[in-house]
Amino acid sequence: MATIITKPTAISKKAKVVFSVTLLLVAAITGAIAYYIGSINNVARTNLSTPQEVKIEAPIFVALEPFTVNLRSDERERFLHIGITLKVADAGSQSTIAQYLPEARSRVLLMLADRTPDSLITADDKKQLSVEILKTLSKPLSADKLTQRITDVLFTSFVVQ
Repeated sequence: MATIITKPTAISKKAKVVFSVTLLLVAAITGAIAYYIGSINNVARTNLSTPQEVKIEAPIFVALEPFTVNLRSDERERFLHIGITLKVADAGSQSTIAQYLPEARSRVLLMLADRTPDSLITADDKKQLSVEILKTLSKPLSADKLTQRITDVLFTSFVVQ
């Protein structure tokens, strides 16, 4: 038997260049995909490992001196003793209320004096009163001032006698 020796086929220069370019292109695409996946994993890992700090600002409260007001009543003399604390949105509102405190107190006193004892009995009555006080005190206290931002009216004492 005779062995046939064949000469390896010669690969043209053009084929070698195309093969090399294709190999480089595949390597570049693979590297880009690996980088992209790695960056996504880093972002996900960062979000899981370091909790986002939520900065909660301390509430700002403005306590008003307690009010004692005569109520409208046909029977006998009735009065309301009420302590009010305002929750405000910012230091500017706190400052405005402090600066115009006599006017703010006067508004509340006039509004309370127009109430009857029967209109202050239930929890809903008290909630309604809270809303009315908020509306009354949210109006500008001065012509050159913006409205103060009051977010809540809290009762610290509430006695109808």
